[in-house]
Amino acid sequence: MQINRTILAILCGAALFASACSSSTSPTTVSSLTVTGAVPALGAASQFTATAAMADGTTQDVTAQSTWTTSNSGVATVSPAGVVSGIAAGSVTVGATYQSVSATDAIVLVP
Repeated sequence: MQINRTILAILCGAALFASACSSSTSPTTVSSLTVTGAVPALGAASQFTATAAMADGTTQDVTAQSTWTTSNSGVATVSPAGVVSGIAAGSVTVGATYQSVSATDAIVLVP
């Protein structure tokens, strides 16, 4: 009978440990995304950021996790880290996508 109690105690302890270690929160979804940054001078670079507004009301910097694009790489390029480099004068849209949510920032580079 002592062996049964020991096994029961071990099983109960393992169940309590497993429940204490598991996360009871589910991942929250992205409600919206915002792209911000300063317009770089020609031949210079500027860090842009992507900020996600989450469904639970919090915000997260998701710059490093986002996929970055520009509408015209002849005017500006963007690195995977969100660094925008000014190449030539003109208008360009810098975009980021995080968890299938996209946002853009239209900028104008001047000579």
